Amino acid sequence: MSTGSKLDRNKRNVLAFYEAGINSKDFDAATKLIGERYVQHNPAIADGVEGFKSRVDFIKETFPQLRAEVKNIFADGDFVIAHVHGVRVPGQRGTAIVDIFRLDENGKLIEHWDVMQDIPEKAENENGMF
Repeated sequence: MSTGSKLDRNKRNVLAFYEAGINSKDFDAATKLIGERYVQHNPAIADGVEGFKSRVDFIKETFPQLRAEVKNIFADGDFVIAHVHGVRVPGQRGTAIVDIFRLDENGKLIEHWDVMQDIPEKAENENGMF
């Protein structure tokens, strides 16, 4: 598989992961996109597929209408970076998120980092978060 094909595949897999695991809250579908070992760097989520399952269960129970909209997505080597607008409850401003995923040679997600910033009511500029 060419480098360009791998990068495109990795971006597609990350987008599918958001749709299945976050937007549809379908843990079973999302796990098909996770590798054997899933290392989590978000301190609020445990390592492994079970840590992700706990997070999906929490979202289903606490924020059933939570949506993640990927605004930009970039791939470089084994990494995919997504610039995401997350909204826990419809009508809220939400959160600007940068997720970084590392994928294995088969395009499975094996590591995750994130940085989140609440979208303020007022900003010092007119540029927006996205």
